[in-house]
Amino acid sequence: MGCLQSKTSNVQSPDDDNEEEETIQVDLKPADADADVDVDHQVGGVVVLLDQIPIFKEYSLSELRNATNGFSSDYIVSESGEKAPNVVYRAKLENNRLVAVKRFSKLSWPDAHQFIVEAAGVGKLRHKRLVNLIGCCAEGDERLLVAEFMPNDTLSKHLFHWDKQPLPWEMRLRVTQYIAQALDHCNTENRRIYHDLNAYRILFDEDGDPRLSSFGLMKNSRDGKSYSTNLAYTPPEFLRTGRVIPESVIYSYGTILLDLLSGKHIPPSHALDLIRGKNVLLLMDSSLEGQYANEDATKLVELASKCLQSEARDRPNTKFLVTSVAPLQKQREVLTLMSLIEYGVCLSFLSVSLLFTGVVRWHRMYSWACKKTRQCCQQCFLLLGRLVPGWILRLCMISC
Repeated sequence: MGCLQSKTSNVQSPDDDNEEEETIQVDLKPADADADVDVDHQVGGVVVLLDQIPIFKEYSLSELRNATNGFSSDYIVSESGEKAPNVVYRAKLENNRLVAVKRFSKLSWPDAHQFIVEAAGVGKLRHKRLVNLIGCCAEGDERLLVAEFMPNDTLSKHLFHWDKQPLPWEMRLRVTQYIAQALDHCNTENRRIYHDLNAYRILFDEDGDPRLSSFGLMKNSRDGKSYSTNLAYTPPEFLRTGRVIPESVIYSYGTILLDLLSGKHIPPSHALDLIRGKNVLLLMDSSLEGQYANEDATKLVELASKCLQSEARDRPNTKFLVTSVAPLQKQREVLTLMSLIEYGVCLSFLSVSLLFTGVVRWHRMYSWACKKTRQCCQQCFLLLGRLVPGWILRLCMISC
């Protein structure tokens, strides 16, 4: 499965359990408002510019129906397809903007005004690490959210259902940082509750970078459950009380770390048993074939252990998450699955060249390939080391 080449080089919903509800004045733009806004954010001392993000507005049902070809099953992008309780569609608006439309099950939000208020609150958030919410619709029994479209699938697909190459270690590290930054921003903006944080909620944008879905900042229904995953992965306090607190989000972040480390969706209790027994190697994803720094892996294991503490008060906050994973980001350009496909294309040219014109010609074309992918050259050699003789690699490394 091909996905993405990362191009970047840098690096809450209100507490639904409160008895008192905050009164929010909702001022939505009309459906034909096309104004865009530029928003600056400060992330770890770095100014991040968000350009041309549409202002949150209310869409008409007819507009979204047309954009999804009548909510056609061919437009469904939910990994569970039509079986999902709330289906997500790929849609194209009249201005040719691609968006994602989440369609809630019937009567999930009986009060249309309440739904709009909740959606507008989430729609105020703007951040480079979020899949920003840009609109909603509440007509009749229909309740829909509209967000930016992410073309490169979910973390779940890249971690658990890959076809050709596993998600590289460096991209896994990037996921830890970007999602920590997204959660910290939500926390700063007093949107401290994120519902059901899991690998399906993390998507990859057009640049190949991970982002946190804004859909998780709203419940699937006004009085519904905050967690739809297996109970083995839910925070202990939710199992005891049915309530979600900010520390619950930290626990779920810990389960994401386990996913990234292991390449599998394993119950936290089992992972903690391995950690306590100092069997960390058994936790690591074997498909990585040891291509990771043991020190970095150990730090992530330690952070996961802190996040998964049974007592909520013992878990770190989002600031701690950001500062813990920042030192692990050592590579500006990240080799991803799309990179591997590009290398495969280069290798195809090289193989043909070797077959018909000999080693000298092969060497020249290999130099071209390495120049083309120079920023990821080190990892390229790790991959090619399994495919071509070592003496050829040494010869080509000189030319690179």
